[in-house]
Amino acid sequence: MSESLLAPIKGAEHREVGGVAVDVVPVGNCRIKREIYPVGFRWSKNMKPQVGTDFCMHAHVGFLAQGEIHMEFADGCVQEYRAPQVLSIEPGHDGWVVGNEPAVVIEVDFGSDTCEWLGMTPHSH
Repeated sequence: MSESLLAPIKGAEHREVGGVAVDVVPVGNCRIKREIYPVGFRWSKNMKPQVGTDFCMHAHVGFLAQGEIHMEFADGCVQEYRAPQVLSIEPGHDGWVVGNEPAVVIEVDFGSDTCEWLGMTPHSH
């Protein structure tokens, strides 16, 4: 595990949501986020009670710098990501950390407009 991946980020707003450490820095019309998902994290277990939807309805685009995560969509499709790897995850997923190290994601985010701004389409095979 790289200590620099987990170090405080100068100028970032820090918060914790559902056990995930999130650091956000606004850049132009977007935000750059570092998210540290702990070992054992699962969206349906840790975030669903706070969000109130059956699946995560946010798109995630960025880079998995550390760890391994799996995504499962409503249609049963599973996507597996292992660092180092670029991420492009459509809304409508459950996700979880695999293994015994936290997953660290560096994400570009446009809030609720992420799909539109990045030209992402709904999940399909």
